[in-house]
Amino acid sequence: QVQLVESGGGLVQVGGSLRLSCVASGGTFSTYGMGWFRQAPGKEREFVAAIGWSNDNTWYADSVQGRFTISRDDAKNTVYLQLNSLKPEDTAVYYCAADHEVGGSWYRKPESVGVFDYWGQGTQVTVSS
Repeated sequence: QVQLVESGGGLVQVGGSLRLSCVASGGTFSTYGMGWFRQAPGKEREFVAAIGWSNDNTWYADSVQGRFTISRDDAKNTVYLQLNSLKPEDTAVYYCAADHEVGGSWYRKPESVGVFDYWGQGTQVTVSS
């Protein structure tokens, strides 16, 4: 029932920045745990970042720590991912994900795709030199 729509992807040079957005509908956004994953060609979907019920409750993959920032605006039913200092290895389709109920999985980094119940269609991020 929950729908997620990502936007903001595109082509950017090495060292550049992008801001991804994910708008949720069909549920109560403020109760969702939200995440961003990415998938490059030939690779499995991997965890990027997650956020609980506030902007102070966040997790990041080691590969993006210090470069990416996840945030949420419950008034807009939107979660964001700010991507800075982009590298070619960041090239992937980025997916927004929602967990309808923040539970036991969120006592640790929610890095498994199985934690999340709903997924967007993805937005392409390409980093080129």
